[in-house]
Amino acid sequence: MSGQRMESPETLTNPPGTLFSGYSRARQDSTQIGVGVALLQIIPQTTVLKDYSFFLMTRGTRVWTQFILIWAVYSSFFTPLEFGFFRGLPEKLFLLDIAGQIAFLIDIIVRFFVAYQDDHSYTVVLSHKLIAIRYLKSRFSVDLLGSLPWDAIFKACGRKEPVRYLLWIRLSRALRVTEFFEKLEKDIRINYLFTRIVKLLVVELYCTHTAACIFYYLATTLPPSQEGYTWIGSLQMGDYSYSHFRDIDLWTRYTTSLYFAIVTMATVGYGDIHAVNAREMIFIMIYVSFDMILGAYLLGNMTALIVKGSKTERYRDKMTDLIKYMNRNKLGNQIQKEIKGHVRLQHQSRHAEASVLQDIPVSIRAKISQELYEPYVRQIPLFKGCSSGFIKQIAIRVHEEIFFPGEAIIEQGNTADQVYFVCDGTLVEEGKSEDDETEIPHLCLTKYSSIGEMSVLCNIPAPYTVLVSQISRLLRVDKQAFIEVLEIYFFDGRIIINNLLEGKESNLRKKLLESDITLHIGKHESELATRLNCAAYDGDMYRLKCLIGAGADPNKTDYDGRSPLHLAASEGHEDITLFLIQQGVGINIFDNFGNTPLLGAIKNGHDQVASLLVKAGASLTIDDAGSYLCMAVVRKDLEFLRRVLASGINPNSKNYDLRTPLHLAASEGLYSMAKLLLEAGASIFSKDRWGNTPLDDARVGGNKNLIKLLEDTKCTQLLEFPDFFEGIQGKMQRRKCTVFPFNPWDHNTEKTQGVVLWVPQSIEDLIKTAKEQLKYSGASCILSENGGKILDVDMICDDQKLFLVSEAP
Repeated sequence: MSGQRMESPETLTNPPGTLFSGYSRARQDSTQIGVGVALLQIIPQTTVLKDYSFFLMTRGTRVWTQFILIWAVYSSFFTPLEFGFFRGLPEKLFLLDIAGQIAFLIDIIVRFFVAYQDDHSYTVVLSHKLIAIRYLKSRFSVDLLGSLPWDAIFKACGRKEPVRYLLWIRLSRALRVTEFFEKLEKDIRINYLFTRIVKLLVVELYCTHTAACIFYYLATTLPPSQEGYTWIGSLQMGDYSYSHFRDIDLWTRYTTSLYFAIVTMATVGYGDIHAVNAREMIFIMIYVSFDMILGAYLLGNMTALIVKGSKTERYRDKMTDLIKYMNRNKLGNQIQKEIKGHVRLQHQSRHAEASVLQDIPVSIRAKISQELYEPYVRQIPLFKGCSSGFIKQIAIRVHEEIFFPGEAIIEQGNTADQVYFVCDGTLVEEGKSEDDETEIPHLCLTKYSSIGEMSVLCNIPAPYTVLVSQISRLLRVDKQAFIEVLEIYFFDGRIIINNLLEGKESNLRKKLLESDITLHIGKHESELATRLNCAAYDGDMYRLKCLIGAGADPNKTDYDGRSPLHLAASEGHEDITLFLIQQGVGINIFDNFGNTPLLGAIKNGHDQVASLLVKAGASLTIDDAGSYLCMAVVRKDLEFLRRVLASGINPNSKNYDLRTPLHLAASEGLYSMAKLLLEAGASIFSKDRWGNTPLDDARVGGNKNLIKLLEDTKCTQLLEFPDFFEGIQGKMQRRKCTVFPFNPWDHNTEKTQGVVLWVPQSIEDLIKTAKEQLKYSGASCILSENGGKILDVDMICDDQKLFLVSEAP
C-alpha cells in the first residue's frame, strides 16, 4: 500500500489482540442518551487514552451522562420557577438547586476529558489539548456562568433585580433534553409516534410553565402597595379573593399562574383572569405573538406525523425495511451491524448531502467535487508528480464514504474494484504470507494513504486485509473510472507506476511491470513517440507542439532508436530543430545505427541545422571515426568530407590498418581531397601499420601534382612548426600494450595480473622491460591473443594484449 504508515499520537491505542473488541456492543448502544456517549461507544473498553490524568470507560460515561440528564431536566424546569417564585420558595428547594450546581461544576471538569467526534472527518478526537480548546471555544463560558450561585450573588449585590436576569443562562441546559429526544426519535425500538407526541407535549408544557413563572414574577416585582393592581392581586374566584396572594400556598399560586398562561396561549380567555397594568399587557402581547409561532410549530409537527414526511421518519422506515430484509435472508450479526451503522451514519452526517446535488448540473457538481477533494488528492503519495489535469479528473470522479471501526475495506485474497484514499481516520493492514502462513506485522494507514491500488492496477488479489481501527472518511474511485482517466493521461500513468515501484519487493515489482496497465501505457508511449517522429519528419510544427502539450516525451525514441531531433535534423527542418533544442532534448544521443542528430544533418547536407546543433553544444562523435572518414574518401564524397571536417572531427583518425584518410587520398591520387585534409590539419608524418606515410603512398600512385603538394606541405610543416610536428609524430607513433605473464593456450596456468607498457623500438627491449616489471625470469618471446609469436614491434597495435612466455608453443 502507498502512503504514510505510522502511528498517530492522537489515535486510539489497543493492547495486542483487542484491536477491534468491544465494537459490537458499542454499535448496539449507539442510541443511548447523553452528551459524548454516542461518540465514545465506538471506543473499545480496553482502550487507554494517552497522556490523560483520568480515564473514561464507556459504562461510566453512560451512567454519568444519564445522571446529568436528570439534573438538566430538573434545572430546565426549576430555573423559571426560581426566577418567578424566588420570594416564596421553600428553603429545601434552594438546597436541592445548590446540589445541582455542584453536579454541573463537576460536569464542566468531566467535559475536558470526554472525546468528541470531528464534524468534518467524523473521527473520534482523543487529544486532550484539542478537546480542551473545543470546549473552551464553545459552551464552557455558558456552562460556567450557569453554575454560579446567582441567588447569593443577587443578595450580595444589594438585591438589584437586573442581576437575577442572568439566572436564565441556565436554560442552556435544556439543549441536553433536546439531544435526548433526538436520539429517541432515531431509536427504532421505540414507537416514533409516541416519541413525537411526548416531545410536543413537553414543549407545550415547558412554554406554558415558563410563561406562568413570568406572569407571577410581574406581579411580585411591584411595590407591596401596588400588588393589588396586578392580575393576581385583583383576582377574585367566586367568594375567594387573591388580594393577599403571598399568604396563599405555593401550589395554588403556581396552578393559578399556569392556568392563566394556558388560557392565554389558547386565546380562549374567559375574562376571569386578565391583564391589569401596562407591564402585563405588554408581556401578554409578546406572549400571544410567540404563541402563534408555537401553534404553527405544533400544528406542523402533527401534520408531519400524519403524512409521514419527515427525514427522521423516512430513516426509521428505511431501517425497518432493512431489518426485515436481513432477518428474512438470515444475514449474520456482523453484517447486520455494519449495514445499520452505515445507514445511521449516513442519516446523521453530511454524507447524505450528496442527494441534494442531484438536481444541480453535472458541470457544477464537478466544480464542487473538485473544490472539496482536490486538496486531498494532490497530497496522496501515489499521485506525486502527476499533472494538474490528472489530479482534477480524479477529484471529480471520487465518492466520499464513511466506515465504522472493525469494518474490512478490502479482504486478503479478494480482487479489488475500487481504489480508496484516506482523508481522515486510521486503518491497519494485516494478513498472512502466502508461503508459510505466518502473520504479517500490522501496518498503520493514516491520512493520504491509498488502498487497493496494487490489486486494481495489476489484477491480482489483495495482499492484505485492511481494517478500520478508527471511524474513517475515505474517498473511493471505481476501477473503470480510474482506468478511463489513465487512458487520457497515460503519461501520468508512467509516473504512478514509478511511484508504486518505490519500496516494493521484487515479486510485486515483477507483477506490476507485467501488468496490463503497464503494457498498455508502454504501448501508448510507443505509439505517441512514433506520431511525434512523424510530425518531426513532416516538418509539422503545430502537430509537434500539440503532441508535446498532450504529454508526449520529445526524448522518447522509436523502434530504431531515433528521436524527433534525429529526423528533424536529417530532413533539415530548422524551426523544429530549434524548438526541440529549446525543449532541452538530448542532442548527442545515438540511434541504433550509431548516428547522432548532428551526423544526420551533415550526411544530408543541412549546414544551417548542423550549425544550430553545434552552437547548442553538439559534438560529432563517430564510432571508429578513422574507418568512417576513409570510407568517405573511397566514395570520393568531397562535400560530405568538407562538412565533417568543418564540424571538428579529427582528420588524423585511423582505421584498423592505422591508415588515415590522407593515406587513402594519396594512394588513390585524389588531389582535392588530400588538399582539403591538409588544410584541416592532417599530418603528413602519420604511418600505417606497415610504416608508410601518405607521401610514400602518393609516390606509389605516381600522381606528380599530389606528390608535390605533399612534399611542399611536409617542408612547410617542418619549417614552420618543427617542434609541434615532431611531438605530434612521436605521439602518433607511440603505442601502448598490456603484457600478461602466462600462456593463454595453457588452461592449467594460473592467470595473474599484467602490466601496461609503451611499445619500444625493438621486440627485445619489450621482452626485457616486461620481464623486469613482471619479475618473470626465463621468458623468451611474446605471443598475441591468437597464440602467434610476434617478431617485430611494428606488428603490435595500440592497446593490444600480449603474453610473455618462456617459449613459443
